Amino acid sequence: MTRHLDPDETGLKRAAEMLRRGGLVSFPTETVYGLGADASDDEAVARIYEAKGRPSFNPLIVHLPDAEAVEALCMMDDTARRLAAAFWPGALTLVLPIRPYAGISKLVTAGLDTLAVRVPDHPLAQALLRETARPVAAPSANPSGRVSPTTANHVLAGLAGRIEAVLDGGPCGVGLESTILDCTGVTPALLRAGGLPAEAIEACLGVPLAPPPVTPATAPSAPGQLSSHYAPKGTVRLDATETEPGETYLGFGPLGAEMNLSRSGDLVEAAANLFDCLHRLDALGAERIAVAPIPDHGLGRAINDRLRRAAAPRR
Repeated sequence: MTRHLDPDETGLKRAAEMLRRGGLVSFPTETVYGLGADASDDEAVARIYEAKGRPSFNPLIVHLPDAEAVEALCMMDDTARRLAAAFWPGALTLVLPIRPYAGISKLVTAGLDTLAVRVPDHPLAQALLRETARPVAAPSANPSGRVSPTTANHVLAGLAGRIEAVLDGGPCGVGLESTILDCTGVTPALLRAGGLPAEAIEACLGVPLAPPPVTPATAPSAPGQLSSHYAPKGTVRLDATETEPGETYLGFGPLGAEMNLSRSGDLVEAAANLFDCLHRLDALGAERIAVAPIPDHGLGRAINDRLRRAAAPRR
């Protein structure tokens, strides 16, 4: 049962406690209601994809209380700091290089070396982030493909029974997702138009924004872009019920192996373990990888989507 929490001290503390122990809590921002989870907890983040029915492991935006908290996780240059000073807290997401050992789940970054971050301008969101004292990954709190929610009732209409709670902060002021900039190049690039007009950003920078890539050649650095794969160094063969000579096996359920996505056949656990297992296969120097069949329903569809991309012919 999804709890409806009031925006008082009791509701705030209960929401923060749920997040700290791996639960999913929807909360208001100035843009839309987000579906929050502890960004350092693989299984909690995997449950975001399960609850939303998200079709693939796209990067997620991490919400933080201030620019100082962002700099603890990401590297910011002078341009990024100028944008942060001008527009945070606010409806601006920056894609920045992530620091080594930042402790963020690879399901949040989709295996990339960048992190999408923002500082929301909503008093209840700010209070929740400070009370939780964890980085909070939060896409919009709606089933994938549906209209983004701007009230707690919108959230409940789509996700009741799938998440622990919604913290009701009333209607969102902006009602449109954040603007996303890629700040990893010489000139920031607009990846997604949103609640902060591009003209205001260009006026701050004194230069035009670079256009978004038409077809990203690599994995997406933020929501709203085309998906790509995190490919291990070795070749990948899917739906393997047994290994061939020279292959390393990645198991699932009863098709056991020393490295197993989930021995119990739990798709949430498998999703949480996926990127870690692929990195471990690289560390082992596996040149040929055989992967057990994964059920193609629920979260399994997202797992298979990522695996198919990992198995695609290399350029």
